[in-house]
Amino acid sequence: MSQAITPVRTRIAPSPTGFLHLGTARTALFSWAYARHFGGEFVLRIEDTDVARSTQDSVDQIIASMNWLGLTYDEGPIYQMQRLDRYQAVVDSMLAAGTAYRCYCSPEELEEMREGQRARGEKTGYDGRWRPAPGKVLPPVPEGVAPVIRFMNPPEGDVTWDDLVKGPITINNREIDDLIIVRPDGVPTYNFCVVVDDWDMKISHVFRGDEHVNNTPWQINIFNALGAPLPKFGHFPVILGDDGLKLSKRRGAVSVTNYEEMGYLPEAMLNYLSRLGWSHGDDELYSREQLVAWFDGTHLNKSPAQWDPAKLEWVNSHYMKQADDAHLAGLVQAQLLKRGISAELPQLKAMAALFKDRCATTVALTDWLAMYFNDVNPSADDLATHVTDAVKPALATFADKLAGIEWNKASIAAAIKETIAAHGLKMPQLAMPVRALVCGRVQTPSVDAVLELFDKEIVIKRLRSA
Repeated sequence: MSQAITPVRTRIAPSPTGFLHLGTARTALFSWAYARHFGGEFVLRIEDTDVARSTQDSVDQIIASMNWLGLTYDEGPIYQMQRLDRYQAVVDSMLAAGTAYRCYCSPEELEEMREGQRARGEKTGYDGRWRPAPGKVLPPVPEGVAPVIRFMNPPEGDVTWDDLVKGPITINNREIDDLIIVRPDGVPTYNFCVVVDDWDMKISHVFRGDEHVNNTPWQINIFNALGAPLPKFGHFPVILGDDGLKLSKRRGAVSVTNYEEMGYLPEAMLNYLSRLGWSHGDDELYSREQLVAWFDGTHLNKSPAQWDPAKLEWVNSHYMKQADDAHLAGLVQAQLLKRGISAELPQLKAMAALFKDRCATTVALTDWLAMYFNDVNPSADDLATHVTDAVKPALATFADKLAGIEWNKASIAAAIKETIAAHGLKMPQLAMPVRALVCGRVQTPSVDAVLELFDKEIVIKRLRSA
């Protein structure tokens, strides 16, 4: 699929009934990357015809997630509920052309219909009782019943398309019935709106999850009934959780903004998401620019991808190491504010530079840096193991020496050497209790570098608490 239709226009069309799911985010990423690769356009459409469940909060969250990932769109957001007049005009034309018709079946009749089909061992579906046909006498129109409008699906033949991910797919028209395209309240349904939208917006390639495979025959038939050009379709397999079950809004942390709050970087999430269902040789780590250069629609996997939190952490830790220190400082500053801690960017920049190599997320980095602003609570085991009666005199000496020096790394290092020499200690015998008392943990970067970033009086106070 390296040669694309020109011009390429892709879209992402989430429903604003909740947060942006990771699976939808991956679809958005692939759609965006494909359009960017071919110099095309990417459209954001909000499919909000589920009026009862759609919310503005969800719309805001979807847009915020797209912005965080850097998936810039060329058009949108376009809202379906603002296009009702257009849908009505298309429905009217279909009714006039005989490709759609009104159906007055009540919900009770439809359930009775399905019960009878089940009893006879038949596939359940609409039996076409209101479908017009030459010589057919339709039931009398009941009074006071608002009809639905159904699409007159072709009764015979196959629907075939060459799926961009799965390859050729064929479904017989007898497997699908006459789809409802307008509800009794006059609001059109998903499968109808999406066709009109993709037609009007000149969408050339439709990428989506494979839960939509069964919708595609209806949509292709509606495209054909309207005389509209068909886009190419590609359906991605599901993403499985680390437990092997499908990721869902009800299971696990699957919101894009949730991962932002957990301290992941957008460039890492973009990199990791793109590897779930696509590959470029053995490359694991690559930039946004490389992704766009490589993503031509080939090498898409047909089998489900599995979400691996450990792999995501590994990818994120790589981007943490590469990140600009000032940028990380800004992210940590925001995290600290959530904890009620106010810190200045210049001091955070130096702290981020020192500790970022040890952290997989900005939350982990914030956990480290909080020791500079909040009291620490070393564990009883660390205190018992390292802050012994034998070393306490050396800690007192060290505190006294620190009180009289200029506060910089070189002077702190000199004070450490003088103290261990005076008390006949080895470096770890002093460094470990200093870390425990001052940092609240016994594993840190070089002690002199860590202490330099503290307020001098805080270090002395914590050492003298032994």
